[in-house]
Amino acid sequence: MPEIPQAAAFASVRELAKSLRAGDFSCVELAEFFLERLKTVGAKLNAVATVTQELAIQQATQADQELQAGRDRGLLHGIPYGVKDLMTTKGVATSWGAAPFRDRIIDEDSTVVARLREAGAVLIGKLAMVEIAGGLGYRQANASFTGPGLNPWDTSRWAGGSSSGPGSAVGGGLVPFAIGSETWGSIMTPAAFCGINGLRPTYGRVSRHGAMALAWTVDKLGPMCRTADDCGIVLNAIAGADPADESCVDRPYEYSSGKSSDERKSSTRYRLASLKDSAKNVQPEVRSNYEASLNVLRNFCEIEEVELPDFPWAAVASTLISCESAAAFEGLITTGDIWEMTAEEDHWGIHSSMVIPAKDYINAMRIRSKMQRAIDEFLQPFDAVVTPTLATTAYPNDQPWGEHRRGFYSPQITDLGGAGAATGIPALSIPNGLGEGGLPTGLQLAGRAFSENRLIEIANRFQTVTDFHKAMPPRLD
Repeated sequence: MPEIPQAAAFASVRELAKSLRAGDFSCVELAEFFLERLKTVGAKLNAVATVTQELAIQQATQADQELQAGRDRGLLHGIPYGVKDLMTTKGVATSWGAAPFRDRIIDEDSTVVARLREAGAVLIGKLAMVEIAGGLGYRQANASFTGPGLNPWDTSRWAGGSSSGPGSAVGGGLVPFAIGSETWGSIMTPAAFCGINGLRPTYGRVSRHGAMALAWTVDKLGPMCRTADDCGIVLNAIAGADPADESCVDRPYEYSSGKSSDERKSSTRYRLASLKDSAKNVQPEVRSNYEASLNVLRNFCEIEEVELPDFPWAAVASTLISCESAAAFEGLITTGDIWEMTAEEDHWGIHSSMVIPAKDYINAMRIRSKMQRAIDEFLQPFDAVVTPTLATTAYPNDQPWGEHRRGFYSPQITDLGGAGAATGIPALSIPNGLGEGGLPTGLQLAGRAFSENRLIEIANRFQTVTDFHKAMPPRLD
């Protein structure tokens, strides 16, 4: 077996694909390299629910045989990956991060897993997550039977929820890419905290068949990767209509995955909106990194300071999610499984959602339609709206999150997050430097529905002239 350099753990999909075709190593050797990291470094980060060793070797062997026979499925052919443990996988446990379901097998592949298999990708693990994707009201990092999601940059800090495993696994070089899910913030938060790229696609862009439903009209699945370009490559494989998911739209998606970084450069000048005061009450390093990012963006973008339309973005999103999650998980109460949850507040948190009046949900849905029209009109003149992804770096695991956030809060970032949840618009978080404690910070770009490629284009331009996405955390192996 050739010695695969440790730097390969942090290589992009495009770089690994090039090395596979150059014969630097085989698909099986690459799978074994990442499997070892998943089992060793992954254990130190509480990032793994199940290592799919046998399946990975089978898929990697097939990938090698196909390449030798001249069948190349594309850039994901032979590339290892992991999925958040709320997506079903044939013959492998799907736990939803919850102790009552830790050994449960739902014996089918989710559509996303099936599509990645067709693209030649190699599934090496199910990745840890916050129990029930945070739908029970958790307030602490230790809300999973796998333990608190630990940040690869500093294991005393949180990886971010509820896609903690995908965040720390990609950030720690355990997998080249992962699939996470977001209802509100569960891709954006771990992406920013762990120094990676996370794409929340437009609602309905990616099939959720085989994925746990937290809130039927809000949930999205999306890629978490080393680069923005990788996000496009992965989205290209998983997007598209699916008869098994009625919410999945029949709308073509294509990412020009064959382009090199030089070819992705263009002379286009983009028009961006910067939310007024979004960096006013954030950590000083978050603010300085954001202002420096705006200066980089000004080299190829026109930037205008704006304010979001006046709507109760966060309140509507919270009402929708609370009501739909209560309907989805009422059975946890009737079966008594609720008492087996790890976080104490998850034993009772759902009860408040159970008593929200139906009129509140109906009114939230009525306001939502107005919000969707308003956000689309607001975004129409712009290629994207930009903010810091979060107001602070990763929270400490040994204190209430509110202590770390004390004095640092951006209503504008919260409102944009609520708008994303309630209206279904896409967003992309990319690394933009290091902040307090040497921890990563993120830059968020959000856009009109189905504008993922435009967000990725802007991020690609940013990443051709910066190296933040290439930063690696301290070695844990």
